[in-house]
Amino acid sequence: MTLAWRHLQRALRLEISSPRIPKMCPSLSRAFWTSVTKLGVHTKPRMPPCDFIPEKYQSLAYQRVLEINNRHLYPPRTAYFAEPLLLHQGHMEWLFDHEGNRYLDFFSGIVTVGVGHCHPKVNAVAQKQLGRLWHTSPIFFNLPIHEYAEKLSAILPEPLKVIFFTNSGSEANDLAMLMARAHSTNIDIISFRGAYHGGSPYILGLTNVGYFKMELPGAAGCESTMCPDVFRGPWGGSHCRDSPVQTIRKCSCAPDCCQAKDQYIEQFKDTLSTAVAKSIAGFFVEPIQGVSGIVQYPKGFLKEAFKLVRERGGVCISDEVQTGFGRLGSHYWGFQTHDVVPDIVTLAKGIGNGFPMGAVVTTPEIAKSLAKRRFCFSTFGGNPLACAIGSAVLEVIKEENLQENSQEVGTYMLLELAKLRDEFEIVGDVRGKGLMIGIEMVKDKMSRQPLPPEEVSQIHEDCKHMGLLVGKSGIFSQNSSASTFGS
Repeated sequence: MTLAWRHLQRALRLEISSPRIPKMCPSLSRAFWTSVTKLGVHTKPRMPPCDFIPEKYQSLAYQRVLEINNRHLYPPRTAYFAEPLLLHQGHMEWLFDHEGNRYLDFFSGIVTVGVGHCHPKVNAVAQKQLGRLWHTSPIFFNLPIHEYAEKLSAILPEPLKVIFFTNSGSEANDLAMLMARAHSTNIDIISFRGAYHGGSPYILGLTNVGYFKMELPGAAGCESTMCPDVFRGPWGGSHCRDSPVQTIRKCSCAPDCCQAKDQYIEQFKDTLSTAVAKSIAGFFVEPIQGVSGIVQYPKGFLKEAFKLVRERGGVCISDEVQTGFGRLGSHYWGFQTHDVVPDIVTLAKGIGNGFPMGAVVTTPEIAKSLAKRRFCFSTFGGNPLACAIGSAVLEVIKEENLQENSQEVGTYMLLELAKLRDEFEIVGDVRGKGLMIGIEMVKDKMSRQPLPPEEVSQIHEDCKHMGLLVGKSGIFSQNSSASTFGS
């Protein structure tokens, strides 16, 4: 294990509650050795206390689970870690494996568990509804879907008041694509390079992350454009992001006037002029890119981009699957941080705190355009159990002030992580907003070359041994993602 990373571990101040001893490994890149830490060498990692006692695991042996996984589950190699975790129980911010080891969950089930694992109120509501009515399909009325629709529409701005319920984010984005084309009567839809909008065959055309692509022809009418990434893109610097932490790249922008935004807008105009038809169907965007490494855009970019799209007859779709429900702290919805109101919003992940659920919210006008062209129906979308859970999640976010928690704790974390960036050569960038945070690992700050995947994986292994679970993301899997929320 390299010295610089060991010191960076200690800076996280986690306390190990069980005797996990990290396995030693050969030295990694020379970049690790170039930092000299100011932290004490003997600082003991600390983890917060926990008074929850998990149930004892009494089921299949770990080796048997591995055999079943490799033989019957596809794809067999998606799990993190050389020895994948066999998780047994969760409680709020904690996860417990089959051996009783405790982990602080900083990835929230891939930005999904927003109010904590097995939150008591959400559990109680789910159990009560489970004993009353699971499923009817939309051909009959049920109280939970109507209660939830009213609650959800109340926290969205006008004219976003018509809701279609789905079962996942990919399904929601599929439907949003169909809406955009039905309403505009155009075909072409634009998305950013590095965007992730789902993995279904239809929406895969708008997902522009290489390892999700196939050699087979993709969906027609999907066009990618340059992502206005102020860290890795050609323009951007120290005044561009809506974040407590800015990139260390220098720029000549004034605090209230971002020149990088203007240069990226010119690239967006070039796409509109050369790569799509004169009239387009729409523009899909994540308010902050998630899978590509918590990528933020220059302030003011989306406002101008939305205007250009609407001038071409297109609609603007905000993919809030990861950014919604208060995660960003300052606002409830990610699009609000850009001072825009989209025509369509897609929701999933945090909407059900891990229960399979999604939604598309749009205007009455766009909803009518779709209704004229097809009968829209989902057997399981908006089932009573999902909607009861959805209502409970909204109530917990409000009652426990979790949006405010995201703002306060997220800002603190970002500023503290920025201190590590300033000290360690391998921490190239710290970025994000609220409790959607990315740390980009590099060989060195000058070149910004990504830290090799095997070295990033070793860092994740070490975090696991310390009892901390974080995500991996980025085009080169060079980012560590922390997406905690309420817990």
